[in-house]
Amino acid sequence: MSIETIMVVDDSAMARLIMKQCFEIAGFRGKTFTEAINGKDALEKLIKQKVDLVVTDLNMPVMEGNALLEHIKSSSELKEITVIIITSNSNPVKEIELKKKGAYAVINKPISPANIHKVCAELK
Repeated sequence: MSIETIMVVDDSAMARLIMKQCFEIAGFRGKTFTEAINGKDALEKLIKQKVDLVVTDLNMPVMEGNALLEHIKSSSELKEITVIIITSNSNPVKEIELKKKGAYAVINKPISPANIHKVCAELK
């Protein structure tokens, strides 16, 4: 699988910047990054542009990451997009539930280039 375009979804501009930097350090330098401030914003942008990977925070206003994941995986046009969930609430039961819904991985905060690299080794 080749990842060329990555959408970073978080209501915090600083969190989006940190996610982007972690992905670049983890081996995704030179890829195209796009941003969204919540799940609703992400869905509106996904309809207009091709994205290979969505990295989304779980807890956001307007539309959280769980709902975004469900919308992506239930859409015939978007279901092939790889989705990674970032969360500050480490919960093994929730992690299993998200993976059953189609999440590629769930990464606990704080994220680092090392854990991004480990999780995404097969995606590059």
